[in-house]
Amino acid sequence: MSSLRSLCRATGPLLAVAFLTLTTPALSGDFLAQAHTPAATPAAPLAQRLTRLAPQADPEVLRLAARALSCADPDAERLAVIDFSQPSTEKRLWVFDLARNRLLFHELVSHGQGSGNAMAREFSNTPDSHQSSLGLFRTMNSYHGRNGYSLRLEGLEPGVNDLAFERAIVMHGADYVSQSFIERTGRLGRSHGCPAVRSEVAVPLIDSLKDSQYLFTYYPDPEWLASSEFLSCPRGDQRLAMQ
Repeated sequence: MSSLRSLCRATGPLLAVAFLTLTTPALSGDFLAQAHTPAATPAAPLAQRLTRLAPQADPEVLRLAARALSCADPDAERLAVIDFSQPSTEKRLWVFDLARNRLLFHELVSHGQGSGNAMAREFSNTPDSHQSSLGLFRTMNSYHGRNGYSLRLEGLEPGVNDLAFERAIVMHGADYVSQSFIERTGRLGRSHGCPAVRSEVAVPLIDSLKDSQYLFTYYPDPEWLASSEFLSCPRGDQRLAMQ
């Protein structure tokens, strides 16, 4: 450091900057990208943090996701949010690392055949309906099945999604979730109710969510919005206020 101060006095600030450039290890591209990205601080309310990390998402959807998670598990480290009010041609899945205040994924995601074509409009908890389900899920273990690497989901809302495990509603990769499929058909392919993602990101995305993390799926369904225990949880309001 004393040699650097001598250099500054002798040659001026421009040569000192050059000296630092030559003697300091190169910064990674990830570090530089994070340095130019506004950070959401851990002390900020959860809904505000989610909105800052995902400005493309509907703030009301993120507010509801934050309320549900704050009610279920305020110490959760990861949260995925799906906004089924958007068409399948849009990236409507976000995966947040809450512990590090980072957006990990912003991706395409499918809905069930029984829920609609490009737009999902019908949702169900009924086996063999091939419809997607709404509400809050807890993630379980990952496994290799007929759809490749997959993630089991536990529905937490009685009568809304609590038959997800019985219905084999899992997150998995699928070749019908791609931009090329959209260009051919005007929409994504559809599942039997599973939130399928691009095959290329299935493994890292599932690994980021497995083992007791959370998934929140949204659609402006009046009955669910009015009756969900996680959306009307007084504890959730209190926890949000304290965050």
